[in-house]
Amino acid sequence: MAAVLEAPIRTDVLARAGKLVARIATTPQQIEAAQRLRWRVFSAEFGARLGGATPGIDRDLFDRFCQHLVVEDSERGEVVGTYRVMLPEQARAAGGLYTEGEFFTDRLRPIRHELVELGRSCVHPDYRTGATIMLLWAGLGEMLAGLPHRYLIGCASVPTADGGGYAASLWKTLWPAHAAPEELRVFPKRRLPLEALAHGCDVVVPPLIKGYLRAGGRLIGEPHHDVEFGCADLPMLLALDRIEARYSRRFLRSA
Repeated sequence: MAAVLEAPIRTDVLARAGKLVARIATTPQQIEAAQRLRWRVFSAEFGARLGGATPGIDRDLFDRFCQHLVVEDSERGEVVGTYRVMLPEQARAAGGLYTEGEFFTDRLRPIRHELVELGRSCVHPDYRTGATIMLLWAGLGEMLAGLPHRYLIGCASVPTADGGGYAASLWKTLWPAHAAPEELRVFPKRRLPLEALAHGCDVVVPPLIKGYLRAGGRLIGEPHHDVEFGCADLPMLLALDRIEARYSRRFLRSA
């Protein structure tokens, strides 16, 4: 049985940039298109060993409790970006956050009722531009406007096909300037061995992580090594009001 939402699911366009539109998936077909995009990115690019009953679709137990934000190419009728969004009441119905399966989150208990979780973030390789990423964030800001929640929590996934060296170096590069206060720290259940892997070379920050940081996001711990997904998950936290102020006003909203 799905969770009860605090607000009705919106069916209008949340944000727009040219032919790209951000909206909440409201039909089984739209949700499946997002899950097929997830499969393409996580399986083909990350080499993730995805389970599920249907090949080509990434679906898990959390999907039915969540809302699915998508960016569509309106000319091609194709989903090219997605975020899975879980509100606190949905997380309670699901038995907890996805993040809690990877991290010890005891220090977040005081703000647990204010956390909206982002997950399964991905963008089609042909659409990894600033406009697509910013449209996802604009859609998030518009989608969550008016709700009482204050924070977003999520993991930024980085492939570990190289053994984890890039992920470790990226984390070590970002941590000094973007670390959250001690009282908001989480701790990985399967820690990526940073000391052995970080090579100290310059790294290019992935677009989705840039989106977190530009919105004021903070790293709240060391990476969890997700062996099944072939990636390192960098835990991040940011304030919702920063998103609306930075992104939503830059895009046309629906009437």
